[in-house]
Amino acid sequence: MARLSELKFAMGTSIFATAFIFGAFLIGVIFLIQYYVVGFNIVTGLLLALGGTALFILFEYFIGPVIVSATTHLHYLKPGENPWLENMVKDLAAKSGIPMPKLATVPNNTPNAFTYGRSQSSAVLAVHEGLLRQLNEDEVRGVIAHELGHIKHKDYIVMTVLSALPLLAYWISQITLTASWFSGGSRRRGRDEGNAGIILIAIGVISFVVYIVSFLAVMRLSRLREHYADSYSAYLTHNPRSLQSALSKITYGLSIAPKPATSARSFYIEDPSQAKREIARIMEKKNQYDLDRDGVLDERELEHAMEKEAKSTWAQMNRVFATHPPTFKRILLLREIEREMNTGKYSNDRIYAHV
Repeated sequence: MARLSELKFAMGTSIFATAFIFGAFLIGVIFLIQYYVVGFNIVTGLLLALGGTALFILFEYFIGPVIVSATTHLHYLKPGENPWLENMVKDLAAKSGIPMPKLATVPNNTPNAFTYGRSQSSAVLAVHEGLLRQLNEDEVRGVIAHELGHIKHKDYIVMTVLSALPLLAYWISQITLTASWFSGGSRRRGRDEGNAGIILIAIGVISFVVYIVSFLAVMRLSRLREHYADSYSAYLTHNPRSLQSALSKITYGLSIAPKPATSARSFYIEDPSQAKREIARIMEKKNQYDLDRDGVLDERELEHAMEKEAKSTWAQMNRVFATHPPTFKRILLLREIEREMNTGKYSNDRIYAHV
């Protein structure tokens, strides 16, 4: 039976593993550069690597929320501007035992929502205008409860910090590999220039490997936290079906959006790009899942499709690189919770039992 402590342990180990891999990688890069330029000095190299890593993490911690706010074009709601949304969030936040987050809307017609911030007290809950228009009140309530779960678990803070490390490793790999190409392009290069080119290639390749490893670690944590937030929503609203329905509408709505958003993907309740792939996959097999051959996938047929897709090799392979679990996996988890709630045996200590 999963518990909240397991999510916290996963977040802690992910931070340690990613920071350790990245720190070791940065130490190696600095040692190589240092040896080539000024000579080897282990103390100086360690201080530069550890100090550089710490400074970059702090920079991302403070600047990350600013970037999210700027790239999503938020409109912060004033008190009384949207009484229904404000009262609902206030009620759910009080039940969660967390401070009322700052509310914002996004002038975007796609159905989505996300939270971000540096702490629980400074958290922002942003809702797309498309979500408020396309979902009913119960479904919006389920989505809001999901987002408050992220605030309750403080996982958005971890994601803000962790997501910076793979990105930096990727930048280093691209810069060094490009520099090595220019360094190797000269026919008159000397021995030192040749060594520099080899060093740059080595740094570039190692950087890319570090990027892949750290990226996979961050994506695994990102998927896990979504399951925990889904379970928390079911507990907070006592209505898992509302979030099930919301996830279906969100995934379909995002799949037909003309241009998927690329900023803050891991913060959204659903990744637009992933939603497009999921729906396209099911539509490719529509004839296989349309059991009554009426040209429409009803709820029973969609459930059958979700169960099949959950077991497919394609889904399992693509899941490794995804920011979110597949929608059908999330819905199946919520249905397990719903079945347990219907038995009357569901209790507070079983909030995360099905994760």
